[in-house]
Amino acid sequence: MTFDTSLLDHIAIVLMEPKFPENIGSAARAAWNMGISRLIVVGSVPPDPERMAMMATHKAAHLLESMQFHHSLETALAPFSRVVGTTARRGRQRIREKGPREVVSEILPLLADNEVAFLFGPEDRGLTNDDLKYCHLLSSVPTADFSSLNLAQAVAIHCYEIYHGVVHCQKGMAQSSRLATTFELEEMYRHLEKTLLTIDFLQDKSHDYYMNNIRQFFGRMRLSPKDSSIIRGICRQFLRFQGDIVSRKE
Repeated sequence: MTFDTSLLDHIAIVLMEPKFPENIGSAARAAWNMGISRLIVVGSVPPDPERMAMMATHKAAHLLESMQFHHSLETALAPFSRVVGTTARRGRQRIREKGPREVVSEILPLLADNEVAFLFGPEDRGLTNDDLKYCHLLSSVPTADFSSLNLAQAVAIHCYEIYHGVVHCQKGMAQSSRLATTFELEEMYRHLEKTLLTIDFLQDKSHDYYMNNIRQFFGRMRLSPKDSSIIRGICRQFLRFQGDIVSRKE
């Protein structure tokens, strides 16, 4: 039986500010073992190629050669319609985390028409709340009492679950249509935020709390590009109308 492993081309591993170039190489090796060939690194300074290559081995060296590097997480995630954040931390304002297999079962129907990123945080602190605002799903690897997976291990586990899902769970799977990308959603959120500030809905103390909840609300709705465009259009029209009122008063 043959399987459409081309769906793996729609998956990218995104490493946020990794501390050690060797861990990037190990992550590349783990990803390539499971047929995933897209690697993105976000940081302030490009990592040392030689130190990365030491752990990637020659088989995964091509991933390092084609690796994308971005200074901004928002820019790195712009093409992706679904972003899965990996975390062991919990918080009241965070999305409820799921196991890797459960997360993969949710993103599989999206892969034919959407790009999906799995986002991994720095080895010492993980992803911050500001990083996680871009995420639609949170994945946490279940462990025993002592939870201490290194970056490459976390990447390997998630890549295995992705590969397992693509190979064994495709048959009879209903496909989903294209969703709005991170770029389209962030443009929508900027218009929403400006509109809510105009009507004094967002206050200094509650600004981040409400914007975080608004992001989670729309994230659950799986907006299409057309949906996000309509919301942006409503906000633009409101701001234009509000500006006209102010101008007439003056």
